[in-house]
Amino acid sequence: MAEGSCSSASAANLPPGDPQLIALIVEHLKNRGLFDEFRRDCLADVDTKPAFQNLRQKVDNFVSTHLSTQDWNPSINKNQVRNGLRQSVVQSGMLESGVDRIITQVVDPKLNHTFRPHIETAIHDFLSGERREENTPNPTPVETEQPEAATTPGPKTP
Repeated sequence: MAEGSCSSASAANLPPGDPQLIALIVEHLKNRGLFDEFRRDCLADVDTKPAFQNLRQKVDNFVSTHLSTQDWNPSINKNQVRNGLRQSVVQSGMLESGVDRIITQVVDPKLNHTFRPHIETAIHDFLSGERREENTPNPTPVETEQPEAATTPGPKTP
């Protein structure tokens, strides 16, 4: 926690767009688990999209075709075959274009309606949090007052 308050205090002096400020905000977003939430949200949706299904089918067909041209024998080096296949898939360009289509179908629709509001709220909380840290002394007295208030009314009633 001490590290976060130090970072927030130093963020107050940084101009908008400063790489250090951006790094602090990104770290704040990571600490809140927003990136993990976005990742889970997208992964839950990805296999239902046509772009993913098309890419999967293309890769499956490519792998089948590639392996059908290989001469099989028990002493074949499977790692070499696997690495050659991987290189062929990457060089074909199908992954790059397929992933771009998946991003278009899965991530892009969520940007403005899902991700942006969460990010804006987190940034607002981060920036307003640093103002609260500068203006408030210590929140612990509030915590100690609550138990006393809860115990005091009990003895007053007959």
